[in-house]
Amino acid sequence: MHITQEKLKELLVDSGAIGGDVFNSAVEESTRLGQTLPDVLIGRGDITEEYLLEILEPYFDAPLVDLRKQTFPHDILDLIPENFAKSKNVMAFAKDAEKNSLKVAMSDPLDLDTIEFLRAKLGMEIEPYLTGRGSLKYGFRQYKKEIGQEFDKVITDNVNKILREGASESDMAKLADAIPVVTILDSIIEHAVALNASDIHFEPLPNTMLVRYRIDGILEEILSLQKILEPILVARVKILANLQIDEHRIPQDGRFRYEMEEGGYIDSRVNVMPVMHGEKVEMRLLKSSARSLTLEELGLSDEGIKIVNEEIHKSHGMILVTGPTGHGKTTTLYSVLHILNTPEVNITTIEDPIEYEVARVNQTQVNSKAGITFANGLRALVRQNPDIIMVGEIRDAETAEISVHAALTGHLLLSTLHTNDAASAVPRLVDMNIQPFLLASTLNLVVAQRLVRKICTSCVSSYPMPEETKNLIEKSLALSGEKYKNIPKTIFHGKGCNACNHTGYQGQIGVFELLHVSEPIKKLIMKLATAAEIKEEAIKEGMTTMFQDGLAKVERGITTIEEVIRVVSE
Repeated sequence: MHITQEKLKELLVDSGAIGGDVFNSAVEESTRLGQTLPDVLIGRGDITEEYLLEILEPYFDAPLVDLRKQTFPHDILDLIPENFAKSKNVMAFAKDAEKNSLKVAMSDPLDLDTIEFLRAKLGMEIEPYLTGRGSLKYGFRQYKKEIGQEFDKVITDNVNKILREGASESDMAKLADAIPVVTILDSIIEHAVALNASDIHFEPLPNTMLVRYRIDGILEEILSLQKILEPILVARVKILANLQIDEHRIPQDGRFRYEMEEGGYIDSRVNVMPVMHGEKVEMRLLKSSARSLTLEELGLSDEGIKIVNEEIHKSHGMILVTGPTGHGKTTTLYSVLHILNTPEVNITTIEDPIEYEVARVNQTQVNSKAGITFANGLRALVRQNPDIIMVGEIRDAETAEISVHAALTGHLLLSTLHTNDAASAVPRLVDMNIQPFLLASTLNLVVAQRLVRKICTSCVSSYPMPEETKNLIEKSLALSGEKYKNIPKTIFHGKGCNACNHTGYQGQIGVFELLHVSEPIKKLIMKLATAAEIKEEAIKEGMTTMFQDGLAKVERGITTIEEVIRVVSE
């Protein structure tokens, strides 16, 4: 961005958006972590992107535009090729035929080289508009709108050409050469990233191959490919993930790094499983270079943030994050690591996989082929003189035992565990042969969480709470022995718009319950109390359950009651 650090500080401090000390600390953090200054300021919650853009608008002398509120005729969209648009963070959204001018959204309206290049290339006057990252991400999605039709046309044309030349449909070598499988797979991955998908599924059906993305926790059908493409596409994934392409009988796991067209990269964890009609591929997309979210962005309440900050700054003990797969446990741990990552401490991790790279943190990947497991990797990490240890997941008794002993011997240990709620973590660890007296001495905090979809802010609307929904909430609270002060009379939902692809939802946020291990709870642990007894005591001490936290977010218009009921009852 063409603005000096001094000028940015002047604009932000003079506007009263932040103080000089906050700006200076953000500068230090951006240098230490290798992130841009605006990213740090927004990521820490010092300022919102919307407010930052409003402050920068007069400086850039360019009007603001939100692409999520625009329509995109293809004749305008195609004026700037997708690769160039993504590499320069620029996008055409409207033109004036009379003036022979093109309106272009830019993250940096003072990028004169790009403006001059477009003017010369297109033979049109360029009108720059200032826009934000979220707006541009939505705009870039429009390039992939017709992804299915494009693939079908390319595949059909090339296959028909080979068949006309005398090859049979079983001649896989010639068909593989004819079909641009590299381009097709690249487009599928790029499209998934543009839609902010967490997973890609290739599912073989009797006559087609279905491609589905998991977006905001929900699987969505994206396109259906011709059956002829299935073995070629699966083979391409296997080659990238360094798997055996001639093995079709057993499951295989692998990993590869994909370089994005616009720069940066995505790590993909791959699993290939034989099923009835072929091989199913699941690709988990891991944004290794993504910035950590703040505790506020995760969805923790002010009281929850206070509890977490108190516990993570203790010199020893164990903090666990629990919940099902795909509900953000590791993301929460990375947010904690981001807070703790200062020059004064040595942080080491053992993970499977390493989901995000964190500057100045020593991260180790589990590698069973090389003999590195959670247990023996953790045993080695303890001899690396760490202050803080993160174990990706406590899966077995050996890892649990070493983790507890590490927490006992002066280390702060962070890890995840698969349980339904916070209180269930205690009997789960006891089942792993951890002695109750050791657990009571080491366990400081258990954070249970789920992810709910957020209501799209572009189409949010309110409506009165239906009586049947109110009765359902009251019944759910009564069954679990919970209480909620005021069940909201008005709730919210998204009507559906271009920005959310007419789903009414955009993005995800966590609902949490934080079990602080107090003296009474330590006594219950020593007595081998059940999860229900521990939860009852925690509620007496003021613990907010996940359902209660979800209701609070419903009341504030962040999510819907249907989402809370869906995920908390899982």
